[in-house]
Amino acid sequence: MLRWRLLLGTILIAAMVGLCWLDHSASTPGVWLFPVAIAFCVLASGEILYMSRSAGLQPIAWPVYVGNLMMVAACWLPYVCEKCCAGILGEKSSGLMWPLAALGVALVAVFLAEMRRYEKPGGVTANVAAAVLGLVYVGVMLVFVIQLRLLWGVGALASLVVVVKACDTGAYTVGRLIGRHKMAPVLSPGKTIEGAIGGLSFACIGSCATFAYLQQGSWPGWIAFGLVVGLAGMLGDLAESLIKRDVGVKDSSLWLPGFGGVLDILDSVLLAAPLAWLCWALGLV
Repeated sequence: MLRWRLLLGTILIAAMVGLCWLDHSASTPGVWLFPVAIAFCVLASGEILYMSRSAGLQPIAWPVYVGNLMMVAACWLPYVCEKCCAGILGEKSSGLMWPLAALGVALVAVFLAEMRRYEKPGGVTANVAAAVLGLVYVGVMLVFVIQLRLLWGVGALASLVVVVKACDTGAYTVGRLIGRHKMAPVLSPGKTIEGAIGGLSFACIGSCATFAYLQQGSWPGWIAFGLVVGLAGMLGDLAESLIKRDVGVKDSSLWLPGFGGVLDILDSVLLAAPLAWLCWALGLV
């Protein structure tokens, strides 16, 4: 299983590097990465709905799928339609406005769908909450990932992914080698304090290497970015573990042997994305 995981991980990384290079060279930002974002959005939406149903909830699926797809598509709307309807859609810098509007429309759809099937009291509030979780956890968090690429380029997206995955790798490696003290024994028994320290160290190294390659910022900002985004990534991993423990599933899905599902791959990236976006927006790096 370990060999399969390493092989599949290498293939996935190579494919993403190639797509990022093509996207960086494209005249329209995001044209190569857009299909990947759509695929991740659909698969992750299905997985969060599956976990909700494992907990006995019954959120209506179509508002979650449609809402998340609308938020992802809304990120590119000003770029794709810039020439034909710039006056209507506004400036590209209004990055979060259209995805936020899409979230509002999706929330209305959730309530309308629940009103349509309502028969008797009981369960509606929990189902609405599960649907909203699917919209925010998948759709809104993906918007921050996409906006990093659209507003600051492929390098900004790479800074998020490199730091988070370096933190994951460091935490796993150091934890396996010298980990003794459990960090969250109930949520994730395999995680240790030594692993967390190793993960943050790897995150800082990955941050410094990425920004040195990009020739942007200075080392205090690089270290701060690595610590903030790396820590958020670890919390994202624990957040999905919290959901999985609560609903009683091991993986978000089984479509990718050795990794689980899309959410098992993206969990740390999703919760780290708003912090990475904030660091870039504030000029920390």
